[in-house]
Amino acid sequence: MPGFFFSHNNMTELNGKEDCKLAKGNVHKKKQKAFGADLKSYLKCMVPHIESGIKTSSSRNVMLSAEEVIQWSQSLEKLLASQSGQGVFREFLKSEFSEENIEFWLACEDYKKTKSDHLHGKAERIYEEFVQSDAIKQINIDYQMREATAKKAQDPTHTSFDEAQKTVYILMERDSYPRFLKSKSYLNLLNQLQTNASK
Repeated sequence: MPGFFFSHNNMTELNGKEDCKLAKGNVHKKKQKAFGADLKSYLKCMVPHIESGIKTSSSRNVMLSAEEVIQWSQSLEKLLASQSGQGVFREFLKSEFSEENIEFWLACEDYKKTKSDHLHGKAERIYEEFVQSDAIKQINIDYQMREATAKKAQDPTHTSFDEAQKTVYILMERDSYPRFLKSKSYLNLLNQLQTNASK
């Protein structure tokens, strides 16, 4: 689903039904408002982190540089190799209501590093959360792959989710990633970093 970017003034004008009809696609008024609020709060919270550094899960400060953010535009692989990149991309996907893709991809990356005696529990959790037909965060894979992944998850190995993960990666690479590079969230972040670097 393509992202919609509204200025603060336009957000207040989306109250009437006619204004909602102007938005393309099947985006509900509620989602538009939520998206506008999410993007606004996301941009507000990103600016302080640019100067203070973004905390990673290992609790060490990583200073985000313009060079690193520029590298994100070279490939989805480079974007996902950066913990800060994962965070920014995840926020963008949330704004498009498709964060299940990166969450599934990250869960699969974690799953591959799991000790063999813990595979069964993790495989079950990933299957229930992302793969099964009524999953809360169901990923966009076809019926055959869903069935094949279900069978592999019942007798799990470290490669049980590889095919589904590859499909989701390609989906992000072809669909969400190009939109991310053109998004205000990415361009504003890059612009802010470049401005700070030139001071």
